[in-house]
Amino acid sequence: KDTDGDGIYDKDDACPEVAGLKQFNGCPDTDGDGIMDSADACPDVAGLKELNGCPDRDGDGIIDSEDACPDVKGSKMMKGCPDSDGDGVADKDDKCPTVKGTVANNGCPEVSEETMKKLNDYAKTILFDSAKSSFQQKTYPVLQAITAILKEYPNSNFSLEGHTDSDGKDASNQTLSEDRAAAVKNYLVENGINAARLSSKGFGESMPVDTNKTAAGKANNRRVEVKLVK
Repeated sequence: KDTDGDGIYDKDDACPEVAGLKQFNGCPDTDGDGIMDSADACPDVAGLKELNGCPDRDGDGIIDSEDACPDVKGSKMMKGCPDSDGDGVADKDDKCPTVKGTVANNGCPEVSEETMKKLNDYAKTILFDSAKSSFQQKTYPVLQAITAILKEYPNSNFSLEGHTDSDGKDASNQTLSEDRAAAVKNYLVENGINAARLSSKGFGESMPVDTNKTAAGKANNRRVEVKLVK
């Protein structure tokens, strides 16, 4: 007698009511992956022996049904997704996938007070030609250093604020401070910083940091400040 008609007599058939294969004592292997259905955790999809018959398209050792990124190799910790920069945020959720950041900041680095101090230490040393918004030659390395720091924080926005000393007319100082802040912004944009991340404004002589009317005091007041935009 051969109830399931698979050519194996019921007395020799481990699965007498379901047509199967000789190699599995008459039991079926629906997906044809060489693992009989009863031992196959994914009986309807061809898979791998070492994964109990389940498929793993990207070969990362995580079965497709449990893999949040089944077509890209990832890690178990990231549910099968890659984390290129190793910051604990999977690339698919990481706004800065190539730069190490924090989970709280969507995988982007957070700008520390120390970094802001460094930026402003550099910014204080930006030198312009007298009464102009053009840079003195020796200022370019400083601008390059500022550009390099901003590139480390691709998801942060900054405001560039220009200030002048009190020499000359208020109105022309206001315009000069605006032009100088804009000149710094333009340099940064020309050197690879996204314009959408930057804004610039001028405050003329209205916000002095040094009330001494000496040459040194005036020099302190002629400055560009960098602020983090929250």
